[in-house]
Amino acid sequence: MKTDITLIDYLATRRSMPAFQMREPGPSKEEIEKILTLARRVPDHGKLAPWRFIVFRGAERERISLALSNIAKADKPELSEEMIKVEETRLTRAPVVIAVVSKAAPHVKIPEWEQLMSAGAVCLNTLMAANALGYFSNWLTEWMAYDERAYPILGVNPGEKIAGFIHIGSTDFPVTERPRPQLADIVTWVG
Repeated sequence: MKTDITLIDYLATRRSMPAFQMREPGPSKEEIEKILTLARRVPDHGKLAPWRFIVFRGAERERISLALSNIAKADKPELSEEMIKVEETRLTRAPVVIAVVSKAAPHVKIPEWEQLMSAGAVCLNTLMAANALGYFSNWLTEWMAYDERAYPILGVNPGEKIAGFIHIGSTDFPVTERPRPQLADIVTWVG
């Protein structure tokens, strides 16, 4: 990815890369720390930081993917060999996967909805920060974001939720555009 473009040019062409099309190299530990430093700069009413990060890299991705696949196989014993392989590689498709964990909770002043939106903003900033460093990224949830049986395997605490898994890596695949909604279909003008 070209890194010397303007923000307007970047936003006009921003595109996620499918995780299964990613490969090494992924970001180094120092680059991941830079990505997360940039990602945390989001609107955060009350300065609560109602989110946190879990970084999956190296061989741990395979171990965790296999543990997650056991849940999927127990739920669906009829899974095809192809789908078993998909389940066994959930976190190994990209060199780095960052879970954005929402810690949104009732607060005397800050609505929980605003805390959730802040976690979503962190996900988008993580994508853009990875892209700014020259990597490709994709924000996914998938079933394990919603299945609390997966949370102990992933390191998610009780009361927390997964806002998304940000897959980061490189690719040899061409970046293709997808259809976007027409403004006339999504904008209401008042005044």
